Amino acid sequence: MSQQILELVEKQSLKEQPPEFEIGDTVDVHTRIMEGDKERIQIFNGTVIARSGSGTREMFAVRRVVGGEGVERKFPLHSPRIAKIEVKRKGVVRRAKLYFLRDRVGKAVRLRERRMDQKK
Repeated sequence: MSQQILELVEKQSLKEQPPEFEIGDTVDVHTRIMEGDKERIQIFNGTVIARSGSGTREMFAVRRVVGGEGVERKFPLHSPRIAKIEVKRKGVVRRAKLYFLRDRVGKAVRLRERRMDQKK
């Protein structure tokens, strides 16, 4: 009974059309930032290295290198603070978590790009 109530409450806060992306994709995450009484959008771009959780608790981690230093950030997928997620390129990976990218530097961080066949 309580599980059904939780599912009902969670269903209200889920996004109707969650963005479709996979691990290894390079994405731009548009985040709403409040500064005083103004709101602006900040873009964090990088490679998706992990996804975890389900339902309203689903999270994804994005990694990028800034000034020679690796920066990782975790985002809740269904958060109202996430304005949109744009997929810039698709990557070919054979793992569910790409934590091995933390040890790599320079060109070794790049992933092979997945070809997208344009069929009409």
